[in-house]
Amino acid sequence: MMVETKPPADKLRQLDERLKRAGLRATRQRLELGRLLFRNGHRHVTAEQLYDESLAAGMQVSLATVYNTLNQFSDAGLLRQVVLNASQTYYDTNMGNHYHFYLSRTQDLVDIDASKVEVRGLPKIPAGQKIASVDVMVRLEDDT
Repeated sequence: MMVETKPPADKLRQLDERLKRAGLRATRQRLELGRLLFRNGHRHVTAEQLYDESLAAGMQVSLATVYNTLNQFSDAGLLRQVVLNASQTYYDTNMGNHYHFYLSRTQDLVDIDASKVEVRGLPKIPAGQKIASVDVMVRLEDDT
């Protein structure tokens, strides 16, 4: 069964404009993957999940292309990489200031509003450096 991946025309124009502003050409594969990524609001996705979605949507794209596109979107400021460990990276469409819960049983990320977390006691920053961001990951496991 083929999944519909075509958002309304205004959403396509918005995606095309986002790619242009980020300095990326709006290639067919970038647009198709971008439609899947951004069609339903904020989400967290792995390259493998997006690849599976693209196959279900009838797209002909390789896993390498999905990885390359996600990394290009991330480098261009359209996505945030959330690295859990050396072999597990999520891509987050929410570029606003927030943190994450990681649910170990389901391997899901859930946003935490940054205003609900207080970060104190950071070490002295070395000369010539400034804080670019502070990442907070709260890893949860079932209480059983």
